[in-house]
Amino acid sequence: MKAHLIGMAGGTGMVLTEQPGRLPAVVWCGVVDPAVTADDLAALAPAGLPLLPEGSHVWYGRAGLSGHRGNAEPGAWSSWFVPVSMRVTADSATIEATDENAGLALVTAVQSVPGGLLRIRHTLTNTGSTDYLLEDLDVVVPVPDHAVESLDFTGRWARERIPQRRPVTDGLWLRENRRGKTGFDAATVLIAGTPGFGFGHGQVWGVHVAWSGNHRHRLERVPLAKNSPTVTAVGGGELLLPGEMTLGPGESYSTPWVYVGAAGDGLDGLAARFHGCLRSAPAHPRTERPVTLNVWEAVYFDHRLPVLRDLADRAAAIGVERFVLDDGWFGGRRHDRAGLGDWTVAPEIWPDGLTPIADHVRALGMQFGLWFEPEMVNADSELFRAHPDWILATGGRIPVEERHQQILDLTRPGAYRHVLDQMTAVLSEYPIDYVKWDHNRDAVDAGSLSVGGRPAVHAQTAAFYRLLDELRARFPAVEWESCASGGGRIDLEVLQRAQRVWTSDQNDALARQAIQRWTAQLVPPEYLGAHVSSPRSHQTGRTLPLAFRAGTALFGHFGIEWDLTAATDDDLAGLAGWIDVYKTNRGLLHTGRTVRLDAVVEDAWTYGVVAPDGSAAIMAYAQLDELPHEPPRFRIPGLSRSARYSIERIDPAAWPSYEPPAASVSGAALADVGLPGPPPAPLSIVVLRLVAQS
Repeated sequence: MKAHLIGMAGGTGMVLTEQPGRLPAVVWCGVVDPAVTADDLAALAPAGLPLLPEGSHVWYGRAGLSGHRGNAEPGAWSSWFVPVSMRVTADSATIEATDENAGLALVTAVQSVPGGLLRIRHTLTNTGSTDYLLEDLDVVVPVPDHAVESLDFTGRWARERIPQRRPVTDGLWLRENRRGKTGFDAATVLIAGTPGFGFGHGQVWGVHVAWSGNHRHRLERVPLAKNSPTVTAVGGGELLLPGEMTLGPGESYSTPWVYVGAAGDGLDGLAARFHGCLRSAPAHPRTERPVTLNVWEAVYFDHRLPVLRDLADRAAAIGVERFVLDDGWFGGRRHDRAGLGDWTVAPEIWPDGLTPIADHVRALGMQFGLWFEPEMVNADSELFRAHPDWILATGGRIPVEERHQQILDLTRPGAYRHVLDQMTAVLSEYPIDYVKWDHNRDAVDAGSLSVGGRPAVHAQTAAFYRLLDELRARFPAVEWESCASGGGRIDLEVLQRAQRVWTSDQNDALARQAIQRWTAQLVPPEYLGAHVSSPRSHQTGRTLPLAFRAGTALFGHFGIEWDLTAATDDDLAGLAGWIDVYKTNRGLLHTGRTVRLDAVVEDAWTYGVVAPDGSAAIMAYAQLDELPHEPPRFRIPGLSRSARYSIERIDPAAWPSYEPPAASVSGAALADVGLPGPPPAPLSIVVLRLVAQS
């Protein structure tokens, strides 16, 4: 059997073996070692798993394809694809196959992408003469039998990306998301690894479904026939609702891209692959990430020009570079029960339009940003009164309200054009540099007459992409943030279009430590909106010191969510100091490799970034609570072991008192021995900058 290796040296690769009359099988997936050939791996590997697992080839697990033609052709439910062409290069493969009996054609694309990932997608075409009802189409790849532990994520509003670990056992671990958007509880990255894998050690394999609608991730271990090996497989795809994808003759469906990564150096190594992929994306922000002030927690819906001007003045004085006017500027939006869908400036609040605040902000040298929630509508709105039929709904009934709103059916041409035209008018009239794009409810009963009354989550997701793409084309200078009640729409497909995500509506820095720590498994720091909250958290009521709040925000896209008109002079001076630290170091913070140490003592975390060439690092030691004994040593991995580093404390906090060694120290000693830990100090953070000495 001829074997093909797809993947670049040092990155993720797979070996495909050709099989007569059957789809090629993936016999190996892992980190490409130039010393090991495709033939080596094919000779030593088990039989593998076809690119699309089919029950017709003695696969007893969940099939990669599920669908049927009803009573029209009852045999079409079981597929047997036969390759008709296979084009393979060092970094890609395209396999075309057909099943004449089922009336189906399949094209599978495998691509090696920057950062060291693979991405895979199936396209299915109905070549028959009757409708084909597609139920599932997943991308699945095998992982070795020593991948015996798994990790993925769950979550909820204001507590996204909670890790959960479990042993890999026989049977199916299926994570389904039916919220109509990526979701707070999304699996995000489903990871399998060797026993005890951690941030800096262990072999790991991870998959991510790049789709902003309903989707699933899957991990399955299947004992096969007698004397055959047990197969472990990971994968996923779009979750299609009943009847959602009916392919007429000649019609096609493509799965989302499913990204596959392997790393031999733990979760940080896998994260580096995803970060490298995003940093190569055309939409990746190419300019320094500006210090951002969002006014939501300062004023909520109470928009008054003198107050906002005062807020802007104070922000500019301490070094803020972007001022974002949040919800409440449009239509009848004086509270959260009205106005969504009417994207025109409210004359009773802004009699001269947004020009006075936009011009004031720009005159202070700051960018001006604006909040929209384009996919939503309130019942109390001019839009809904004119077009109550323009919502996603099923069976003539109005879906249960969530947050006093419904989802505007963007698959309807009139609704789509309404949003596009109104947003275009606002973005054309005012000097807007940045749009915060929100999405504050989940989809239930989400059908549409535009697709014959069937479920419309797929079509709605595609329409969202199309709308954002069209606005980006019209306004190429505008930057876009993906927000969905915080972190409810974070995935690699929306990040082909956005320059920032709102990581969470949770601004409590103690809670944010974990949210940012684990969101970084997929998304690099420069995308992660991280704001300094008011001293007393609006979400938890907890009061936290400024240094801890600002030090937490430092390791993301730094911003502020605080009524600065109520801040003391000392608060403002302290915040200005942290802004200076961020501006001085954001070049490294937003280009370095993310490093997270496994905590040897609960509530004492070490993390940071290391320059790709090891020439510098910025590392934090955060103590989240009281410790059961003396603090652990402050170890700093990832540096050049032979280089010597100067060490400087750069945070402007005076507490806890901590001075690193004045002498330079080798990278090997910093990694293996580490610095003495800072004195015990709950809710504190110490930030060091290390620079290699020439």
